[in-house]
Amino acid sequence: MTDWFTRWFGKEYLELYPHRDDADAREAVSMIRAQIGGAQFPAPILDLACGSGRHSRALWEWGWTVGLDLSATLLQLAHEEDPDDPYVRGDMRVLPFAPGTFGLVVNLFTSFGYFATDAEHLEVIREVARVTKSGGTFVLDYLNADEVRRTLVPFDEHVVDGRRIWQRRSISADDRYVEKNISADHCDREYQERVRLYTPDNLRDMIASSGFVVRHEFGDYDRSALTPDSPRVIFFAERT
Repeated sequence: MTDWFTRWFGKEYLELYPHRDDADAREAVSMIRAQIGGAQFPAPILDLACGSGRHSRALWEWGWTVGLDLSATLLQLAHEEDPDDPYVRGDMRVLPFAPGTFGLVVNLFTSFGYFATDAEHLEVIREVARVTKSGGTFVLDYLNADEVRRTLVPFDEHVVDGRRIWQRRSISADDRYVEKNISADHCDREYQERVRLYTPDNLRDMIASSGFVVRHEFGDYDRSALTPDSPRVIFFAERT
């Protein structure tokens, strides 16, 4: 499962998760805009792991944005929706941008923690630091590991557009990853997701060691306080 993300994020992913839509993306972007508030406009903006472009489209309403993702399929869908907007195929561990390019980098909806080693995840944040301007902002929107462990549902099934979908979830034997297996009617394969369960302290340490200072932290898109029961972990970090 170490490279599960290279196989999963295609059209099948979008068909099985239709609730992850533009309205959901606008909520996250509205929260970022409200938090940054009257600060100097942070363009240009990088939507890191942009997928099919739902957050990029919302960010474009604010200012010039480029989306980067590894999935050629999702990027093609983004181009079909926004033919004139810039989307780049690339690996977040080696970003194809010059140092200090962006005033704002966002990594939203747990698009982090996919790799096999902690060193690779640290390299992502170091690359973000490299391409962020001094005084620029990095927004990391991630799962809350404690809440995931506490509320894990081992199995569920539901129907989406007439298709029955089965999801099986577990915590890895070493307690470091949450794993999910997804199967559906009329689908000849099973898909996997595997995400590293970093605690808020883990994330703070990686962010701080990469040249950022965490200025604000929240537990959800309503900017509520981060607690052990929060559904999300959202950091606003400033590049020093």
